Amino acid sequence: HVQLVESGGGSVQAGGSLRLSCAASGIAASDHCMGWFRQAPGKEREGVAAIDSDGSTIYAVSVEGRFAISKDNAKTTLHLQMNNLKPEDTGMYYCAAAYAASLDDGFGQDEYNFWGQGTQVTVS
Repeated sequence: HVQLVESGGGSVQAGGSLRLSCAASGIAASDHCMGWFRQAPGKEREGVAAIDSDGSTIYAVSVEGRFAISKDNAKTTLHLQMNNLKPEDTGMYYCAAAYAASLDDGFGQDEYNFWGQGTQVTVS
């Protein structure tokens, strides 16, 4: 049984930082493509960052240079370090995992097999 549990969300002022974590059970983060997605009120869910089993990463243009995705393989945990946060970063952030080790489209939501419940990030 695969379970993804996000944590680390909260409220922060613009320019601040947050570090999101996603604890994965029933799946080895080191062997699978994993990603972070977010959904702002009234908008569709969008890809934020993704990382392959070999450590290759992709980022949405809007967060490149500010966010960093990483895996702690020993603990099967996915992280998203978010710096210089902006109000437009506000939304529910979801962790996702795919069966595949890598994806042609790291932001292809249909490619992901498991999703967490989300953690809220609010930037004011």
